[in-house]
Amino acid sequence: MGNINPSLLHIGSTLGAVFMALMVIFIRLKASERPVTLRKIWIPPLGMSTGFAMFVVPEVRFPWWWAVLAFLAGWFIFAYPLIRSTKFEGRDGLIYAQRSKSFAFILLGLLLVRTVLHEFINRYVSVPQSGGLFFILAFGMILHWRVFMYKRYTLMSPPQERIPQPRG
Repeated sequence: MGNINPSLLHIGSTLGAVFMALMVIFIRLKASERPVTLRKIWIPPLGMSTGFAMFVVPEVRFPWWWAVLAFLAGWFIFAYPLIRSTKFEGRDGLIYAQRSKSFAFILLGLLLVRTVLHEFINRYVSVPQSGGLFFILAFGMILHWRVFMYKRYTLMSPPQERIPQPRG
């Protein structure tokens, strides 16, 4: 991995995770002021999917079954608190995400668990590999949460809003 000190890389990734968590908290709090749309539901996992390009670098790769386990842990365990704290409400014919008092604490708790797990996993794999594993875990978590949001949104939205109308 070149000449980057692994300790600095680990500190940098932890600080990056803290920064990202704080940004997500800020963005989610502001998002409750604007209506939810299908685009707003699907853009985060689509944008995040570009991160899979990291696996082009050989130092990031690991066995497939590790990736499957990381994805399943994100899907079944880490997504659960986000799903439980996500509620929608209809106002003025539009759908809004309700502001959850627990959302910030859930994200900070997930960050704490991630940091502790990162410390444990870094004993057995390289920093780039653990970054890849945690990316896949986070992708599983976000994807499951957004699938849940999509299902909830389509149940609440009127049928004419779900079906694209032909232009003419």
